[in-house]
Amino acid sequence: MPTKRICLWSGPRNISTALMYSFAQRSDTAVVDEPLYAHYLSVSDASEYHPGAKKVLLSQENDGKKVIASMLENDKAPVIFYKHMAHHLTGLDLNFLNSTVNIILTREPREMITSFAKVIPNPSLKDLGYKQQVELFETLKSMEQVPIVLDSKKILINPEKALRNLCNRLEIPFQNEMLRWKAGARKEDGIWAEHWYKNVHESVGFAPYTPKNDIISDDLKDVLEKAEGLYDILIRNSI
Repeated sequence: MPTKRICLWSGPRNISTALMYSFAQRSDTAVVDEPLYAHYLSVSDASEYHPGAKKVLLSQENDGKKVIASMLENDKAPVIFYKHMAHHLTGLDLNFLNSTVNIILTREPREMITSFAKVIPNPSLKDLGYKQQVELFETLKSMEQVPIVLDSKKILINPEKALRNLCNRLEIPFQNEMLRWKAGARKEDGIWAEHWYKNVHESVGFAPYTPKNDIISDDLKDVLEKAEGLYDILIRNSI
């Protein structure tokens, strides 16, 4: 039976790492954490302001073409779950997506932006991934794929229901083990975990959804408005 390669295309400050941890509990699955991060840093100005960028560039293959080739050759498990950020696709030929099952994970912009700004102040729209996710959605449709769009809020409100639905769409059996994991880091974590993964390292499962009340700064209101328009396109197509 051929290996099923699943690519999760998220924005930052979402539950993408929790989903990676969830899939890591499966008996048939291996997970890989953001293999295109160093590529993205090498072809963008993000290396100037992302925390730990130099370490990331040293820890991974910087050539995105080589990374993609290794992804498509990886057959270490029946299911390979690749956690990605949508903006990491910068400058790459997207034809490889014909060989992967693709999920777009999005989050309500106000909550995401205020969380992201605590790590990287005054982010621009290109840092947040919404535009890239909409472009990816249209690209996948042009490839005659039916993109799977997930809203993180639905997963947090009812993890088992959402994961059962997702597994059904992926044509893999749901496993109850996906709902719980041990607290702490995983061996698959990228070297950037120290900057981004504190909450998931303290978790043992998907945290219940709680609305955030952080105030959006005036400097970010224009970015928020644009992100909300893009988010609306994604959410209309979510499962």
